[in-house]
Amino acid sequence: MGRQLKALTSALIDFINNQKLFFVATAMEDGTVNLSPKGLDSLRVINENRVIWLNMTGSGNETAIHLSHKNRITLMFCAFEGNPLILRLYGKASVCNYNDSEWTKHIDLFPTTPGARQLIDVQIEKIQTSCGMGVPLIEYKEDRRELLAWAEDKGIDGLEKYWEIKNTNSIDGFQVNSEIK
Repeated sequence: MGRQLKALTSALIDFINNQKLFFVATAMEDGTVNLSPKGLDSLRVINENRVIWLNMTGSGNETAIHLSHKNRITLMFCAFEGNPLILRLYGKASVCNYNDSEWTKHIDLFPTTPGARQLIDVQIEKIQTSCGMGVPLIEYKEDRRELLAWAEDKGIDGLEKYWEIKNTNSIDGFQVNSEIK
């Protein structure tokens, strides 16, 4: 049922582009494995072995902190509509903060989004598909807007203060290994 690939096919790229939700997992050698759902219009396929996702301000910053210590990541997509499929992308990722010079190279790929803090650039090393026949059919209704409204109300100064307080340590007490926030 499942198969491994070295590059995304055009059908898998179309599948990714049609998803409203995906999941990101990272981990260090010790501590908690972080698994986060991601939504909004926040992912772009650059080519068959590279995706970039716009990471929003959240209650924590586990993904970026983990990546600053252990450069490995998995993205998972599930077909909640249509034909069943689970797609996993395994690879290495780099983090670019909103105030880094690299930010301007790719931020125009995304709509202006309040609370955007990082671009996560994933180099795909392995791709795995599996059947997904056990994944339920779920009807998409709409994106939630609360996070965007919260970030807009905070403004950039408020977000920067929030990042300093809430986004510099992982839930396991690991500190960011660079200027990632």
